[in-house]
Amino acid sequence: MQNMAFKTFSFMMKTLYPAVILITMLTLVTGLLYPSLITGIAQSVFPEKANGSLIMKNGQAVGSRLIGQNFTEPKYFWGRPSATATHPYNAEASGGSNLGPANPELANNVKERITKLKAADPDNGDPIPVDLVTSSASGLDPHISKAAADYQVKRIARLRNIPEIKVQNLVENHAKGIQMGFLGEPMVNVLELNLTLDDMDTGNISVAGISRQWKAGTGDKTDMGMNNL
Repeated sequence: MQNMAFKTFSFMMKTLYPAVILITMLTLVTGLLYPSLITGIAQSVFPEKANGSLIMKNGQAVGSRLIGQNFTEPKYFWGRPSATATHPYNAEASGGSNLGPANPELANNVKERITKLKAADPDNGDPIPVDLVTSSASGLDPHISKAAADYQVKRIARLRNIPEIKVQNLVENHAKGIQMGFLGEPMVNVLELNLTLDDMDTGNISVAGISRQWKAGTGDKTDMGMNNL
């Protein structure tokens, strides 16, 4: 009986030992060595992207080029609507509204956004670009189409008392062309555009305000928008 138990134990050890060694080696390779190697390469080759594509202003991180922010004051360029949970542009809850094209709630949301845009710029009779009234699948888009930026030029120039051509040139300078010559359409990074816009304004207090919004968007659940600047 004891001999049988010993043989069973020996068999189990012979079976488990290679498995334990394999798991240990794979854990070290895939859980420690490989991530460390890739992190080291990333930090050496493209550190700015590896660290989150942060936008720095006066030594402060005011946002990321990859995550949008919820600008609500009419004197700023507005980004795409965001349907993320608890508050717009919540990086911890990326997602869309998941409303179908025939859903009445989607139609109501679009109508409300159109009303808001017209209320902020009642004399603007130009067609409203679709990305200003529809949310994206991620809810975190940092860009709008150049057409969406162009639509807002008159409003911002009027509210900031800046020549319209000056604001339009700002948009042109920040516009990124079509990818690979045929993919997508020209687009503008909203945060970068607004930071440059504030730099043109003598009453520039954007760094503190946008920095507060950046912190709120990644931690605090309060939607601070740009109303507290």
